[in-house]
Amino acid sequence: MAYFLGLTVLAYLLGSIPFGLVVSRGLYGPDPRGRGSGNLGTANLYRLLGLKAAVLTFLGDALKGALPVLLAGFWLAPLGAWRECAVAVVGGAAVLGHVFPLYLKFRGGKGVATAFGVVAVLSPWAACNLVLVYILVLAQTRIFSLGALICAWMLPLAMGLFSDSKAYLLLAGFLSVLILVCHRENLERLFKGEEPRI
Repeated sequence: MAYFLGLTVLAYLLGSIPFGLVVSRGLYGPDPRGRGSGNLGTANLYRLLGLKAAVLTFLGDALKGALPVLLAGFWLAPLGAWRECAVAVVGGAAVLGHVFPLYLKFRGGKGVATAFGVVAVLSPWAACNLVLVYILVLAQTRIFSLGALICAWMLPLAMGLFSDSKAYLLLAGFLSVLILVCHRENLERLFKGEEPRI
């Protein structure tokens, strides 16, 4: 139980690291919170600083979701039947850290890359299929947020198809709702035809 609680706290603290801000400062760029969409995610960093910044931000955000889940998978094995539930909680804590970061007064990103890191560890096939969907949507529409929204909507379906774990399916449902809620302003702009393209 101590390992579980410790990993949950660690996952939240790792998730709270604002890699978009770190990357922007490292590349001597502007504060993303005050430019573009005001978001710390991959899409805004791409618009502000280009592909290199976007890739670094995505990798950092994805790793802070993947690493705690990897550690939980190994360290929480003694929990037996409860292991998958505990791992799911750790993964959820990482994404919540990204969306509500301790270091930025609980105002963070939208959780897409960090959720991807979590899913990539829990169900690599689900993650691969979601990547393909994202690429196809982006290629057709050139709208970052639309790809994220469609993948978020499909996340529980992908997890259900490629994983037998009910705990992971519940986590996928939670992450799906969280990401969709975080993108509510993007949804409004999409319906108005005002969402920016690449």
